[in-house]
Amino acid sequence: MSNTLLNIGIIIGSTRKGRVSPQVAQWVKEFADNKGDANYEIVDIRDYHLPLLGEPGDTSGVKKWNDKIASLDGYIFITSEYNHGMAASLKNALDYDYVNWNNKAAGIVSYGSAGGARSAEQLRNVLSELQIAHVRTQVLLSTFIDFEKGTTFKPKEYHATNLTTLLDQLNAWGKALKTLR
Repeated sequence: MSNTLLNIGIIIGSTRKGRVSPQVAQWVKEFADNKGDANYEIVDIRDYHLPLLGEPGDTSGVKKWNDKIASLDGYIFITSEYNHGMAASLKNALDYDYVNWNNKAAGIVSYGSAGGARSAEQLRNVLSELQIAHVRTQVLLSTFIDFEKGTTFKPKEYHATNLTTLLDQLNAWGKALKTLR
């Protein structure tokens, strides 16, 4: 098997004004880059200006989005929890493709009042349908203890253990699944 590093996209799932997900994504990227086990890049759904699937609108970003998804070997989804579920922008972005998601691995970093657990579980169901192998370990961030005043991300040190395990699992699964594509 090739020793080529995998290309992993850290996907920012929220597009809302005032979102904190870019801070979380940057933390994940810096942590992952220090491991040096893959090529990590932040992919912000907001940059693609995806209209609601099936509704009229400017679809010029759709091909760019699908090309980006196709270029990656795996994903780390940064998912917020809004009203006990994932952000509509993330679900919409997932629905814009099918084939390019197949046989890839993903990890989940979620945040919310209950650590984003409900969002992560909802996301896992969708990832399964897209034939994305989601790893077991996830990072659950609390808006109460990991965000100062709800806006400044200051993760507790203990999250490093789960993030390390998530990255290790993602890399192992990503390499295995690459042989299927």
